[in-house]
Amino acid sequence: MSRLWPIPLPAAQQAPLSWRLPVPEARPHRVWLSPPHLAGGEMAALQATLESGWVAPAGPVPAAFEAAIAEATGLPHVVAVASGTAALHLGFRCLDLEPGDEVWTSTLTFVASIAPAVQMGARPRFLDVCPQSWTLDPNLLADALAKAGRSGKLPRAVVPVDLYGQCSDLLTIRGICDRWGVPVLSDSAGGMGAMQRGRHAGVGAQLAAFSFNGNKIITAGGGGALASDDPALIARARHLATQAKEPGPHYQHETTGFSYGLSSVLAAVGLAQLPALEDRVAARRALFEGYRQGLGGLPGLSFMPEPAWGRSSRWLTTVQIDATAFGADRETVRRALAEEGIESRPVWKPLHLQPVFRGAGKSGGQLAARLFEHGLCLPSGSALTAADQARVVGVIRGCCTE
Repeated sequence: MSRLWPIPLPAAQQAPLSWRLPVPEARPHRVWLSPPHLAGGEMAALQATLESGWVAPAGPVPAAFEAAIAEATGLPHVVAVASGTAALHLGFRCLDLEPGDEVWTSTLTFVASIAPAVQMGARPRFLDVCPQSWTLDPNLLADALAKAGRSGKLPRAVVPVDLYGQCSDLLTIRGICDRWGVPVLSDSAGGMGAMQRGRHAGVGAQLAAFSFNGNKIITAGGGGALASDDPALIARARHLATQAKEPGPHYQHETTGFSYGLSSVLAAVGLAQLPALEDRVAARRALFEGYRQGLGGLPGLSFMPEPAWGRSSRWLTTVQIDATAFGADRETVRRALAEEGIESRPVWKPLHLQPVFRGAGKSGGQLAARLFEHGLCLPSGSALTAADQARVVGVIRGCCTE
C-alpha cells in the first residue's frame, strides 16, 4: 500500500464520522414513471428456456410468443423482432418505401415513428392531432390527402400513432387512406391492451408495430413485433428479419435483410408477461381514476381525454397544466416532483418542432405544440402503491397556488 494512504488525521479529527458530520435523513424511495412489473412466472420461463438450449432468435419460445401476441391482439400473423423500431423498419420495407417517397405521421410522437423511413431516404410530413384523442386528426388527414391526390403527390404510407395507451381512430383513418390507395402502418408501440371501436390497437391497418420495451405495459425487457391480417406481408417481414436468406444448404441472397430476430430469452419473458395484460390495463386505469379523484378539482389541471370510440390502457396518465389558472407551469411541477424523487416527463415534443426535421412539411401542429407546452406524464406503473400515488398527488397539489 502507498505510504501516502491512509493519510493520518490529527487527533481532533479521529472521532467517528457520525460524531462530526450530520447524518442525512433517509429520503423516500424513488418513484419511476413506468417501471417493469413482473408477472411472477418470468424466472421459471427463463430457466426452462436456458435449460432447453434455445437462446437464439429461433425455436419454440419465439414462436409461442408470436402466437400469444396474435391471440391478445386479434392480428393472426405476427413476427417477433428485436425492437418496436425494428418492426417499423420492416413495415416500411414491406410497403416498398423508396428514397424520395413521402411518409406522413402524427407530429405528437416519439422520433422512432418516422426515423426508419427517414433513414431509408423518405421525406416526412407531420400532421396535427385532434382534441378528442390527441392522436392523428382524421379530418386533417382527409383534407391533406385530397390536396395531395389532386397534385399527384400522395404519400407512400400513413403512420398513425397510439399515444400513451390511447388508440388512433384506425377504422376512420383506414377508410380515408383506402380512397387514395395509401397503405396504413400503425405505430402501436404504446398500444398493447388498448381498444378502438371494439378492436385491439393496430387492427385495421395493413401492418401494426408493437413494442415490449422495459417501460411498456407488457415488457420482454426489449423487443417488438410486426403484425398483420396479411400472411404474405408477415412472411416477407420474417424473411427480411433473418438476413433475407434464401432456402438451401448454402447462404444465398436475392436482397439484403437484417438481424432483427428476438432472442428466445427475451421472448420467454414476454410470453410469461402476456397473460397479465388485462390485469395490467385494469391497474393502470384504476391509477388514472385515483389521479382524477386526487387532482380533478384543481383549477387549470385537466387530463388526457378518452374518446367514446376507444378504451385507453392508460399506459401513462397525462395531464395538462394551465399555469394562469393553476398558479404554476408544467416545468415547475415537474421540478417539484423531481425534488421529491418522483419521475415525470413532458408530453412528446412535436416532431415538426425538432431541429432534425427543420423544414419538413406539416399540416397544422398548433394543438400538438400546446399539448407539449402544458403536458406532463405522471408515474403510472401498474405496481404503483397507493402511498406512492398519494406522494405524487400531494406534491402536485402543493404546487397549486390559486
